Amino acid sequence: MNETDTSELDVVELLTADHRDMLELLRRIERTEDPDEQRDIADTVIAEVMRHSVAEEMIVYPSIEEYVPGGKEEVEHDKEEHDELVCVMKDLEDVDVSDGAFLKLVIELEKLLEHHARDEEDEQFPKLRAHIPQDQLNDMGKKVISAKRVAPTRPHPNAPHSELFHKSVGPGVGMVDRLRDKLTGRES
Repeated sequence: MNETDTSELDVVELLTADHRDMLELLRRIERTEDPDEQRDIADTVIAEVMRHSVAEEMIVYPSIEEYVPGGKEEVEHDKEEHDELVCVMKDLEDVDVSDGAFLKLVIELEKLLEHHARDEEDEQFPKLRAHIPQDQLNDMGKKVISAKRVAPTRPHPNAPHSELFHKSVGPGVGMVDRLRDKLTGRES
């Protein structure tokens, strides 16, 4: 994806750029009528949302819980939203582009993602900036980039949303996903 150069962004700037890029990809699906392009873009969005979500759960959420007042409750809410995103992405992954449900799922995913991004950008990101020093935000950005490289690229509705799971089992799941992507010719 990397529409935005992310190499020097702090975690807030990086995740905000991700939101913008993922939402733009979803809008591209709605603008094109080429079914192959729609499928490719949908698969790319699914992979990017998965990488983004796993990186948040590994790197960002533990910091929110530790440094932001009421952070534990905010993280629980975010994980519930991730569950909703994963379920819609799983349905989207499994539906044929020619099925009328495809575009309905794209629109549903776009709405869920817009809501989630708005919550983070309007509520949580300002709190991160207020409670975490800039050098730590910069370091978190680098860790998010690294986490995204090994994160799963496909939705796994039964996978737990835990830092430990993502750090111990997640890279193996991600490797299997990337192998499946390569074997099936899926763009991710």
